[in-house]
Amino acid sequence: MHAEIYTDGVDEITVGGSIVRVDLISLSPNERDANNEPKKVLCQRLIFSVESFANSVEVMQNALQGLIDAGAIRRNQPGTAESPHNITSAERVPSATISLRSPNVSSNFS
Repeated sequence: MHAEIYTDGVDEITVGGSIVRVDLISLSPNERDANNEPKKVLCQRLIFSVESFANSVEVMQNALQGLIDAGAIRRNQPGTAESPHNITSAERVPSATISLRSPNVSSNFS
């Protein structure tokens, strides 16, 4: 079995020359910020060539479209207060009702 990494999200993407660094974060179980929210903690860094990063983005966009098509998530309307950058928000859908196109899609999306 291969090692698996869980992430709560991407904190920062840095491009330097032909290298792209993607910092993955987890929310700390015991450290809190000034608003009493869990602190973001760097858990892993992915390092890509520009070409590999571009390919990875395409794969993730395809997975996202599969989730949208399956009704697992919806895209917020542009310009809403909830979503100033038109970020996709997740809505819970019973996993039994989701039929995704690719077996390579993470079950962590909900």
